[in-house]
Amino acid sequence: MANVITRNIPNTITSCNLFCGCIASYMAFHGNYELALLFIVLGATFDFFDGMTARLLHVSSPIGKELDSLADDITFGLAPAAIAFSLFKEVHYPDFLQPLSGIMPYTAFLIAVFSALRLAKFNLDERQTSSFIGMPTPANALFWGSLTVGAHSFLVSDHFNALYLFILVVVMSLLLVAELPMFSLKFKDLSWGHNKVSYIFLIVSIPLLIIFQLSGFAAVIVWYIILSLLTYKK
Repeated sequence: MANVITRNIPNTITSCNLFCGCIASYMAFHGNYELALLFIVLGATFDFFDGMTARLLHVSSPIGKELDSLADDITFGLAPAAIAFSLFKEVHYPDFLQPLSGIMPYTAFLIAVFSALRLAKFNLDERQTSSFIGMPTPANALFWGSLTVGAHSFLVSDHFNALYLFILVVVMSLLLVAELPMFSLKFKDLSWGHNKVSYIFLIVSIPLLIIFQLSGFAAVIVWYIILSLLTYKK
């Protein structure tokens, strides 16, 4: 009985990630960007610990890997796509884009599509065991959540418009599958000896973020750096 429970602990954590992703997507579709970001962060937290827990407990299964990718495409693919979709409903449309105002929001789902491609590629790519090639999906999701929460007033102002948002969607989607090496501070385990740099990064950066309560584009940049460097996988 104990072995059955132990084997399913990582999958339970992964399921919590999926649950958070569903809630984040719902909140995003209803324009509640703060809660959408909160549940993306919670999902990223669960995603961080599911693989680590599997290694600590010495359990793994094919279903765990498949479930993990499915959960990630909801939390880090559909949820940011829903955020961008709702933003398209709010942003300014120049006169030449007015005829496309009913269509452009659906381009946001390119984020979900390319996130799925990214995850499938990651599962098969043996080059990404200690570093990333292309942008990790959690970093992309946190970017969209932080951008929307921190710079919402700018995004819906006349200084920004749907064309810029569309370009941003395309660029971030392509970065997910780009053949670009990205530095990573992956945790191998919980020991200090194997993860000195990662722990020092956490000790220095996260308290600064909390103390100074960075907002706007500063928060976007900090969150992006933290997630792109620290994300455990994908």
